[in-house]
Amino acid sequence: MTTPLFLLRCVQLGLSMADLELLSIGLINDMYAESMNDSCTYAVLGTQEDMDRF
Repeated sequence: MTTPLFLLRCVQLGLSMADLELLSIGLINDMYAESMNDSCTYAVLGTQEDMDRF
């Protein structure tokens, strides 16, 4: 990943320069990947009961 691409991802996440001092590159990459999952729809969503059985 290039520096401009990394900074673009930060802007897309709404991170400020102050936020960048507190977060690692890996964490920001994880946050971006998870943000892409927000628009996904799932056929079956787990409930608390499912987690308890797990």
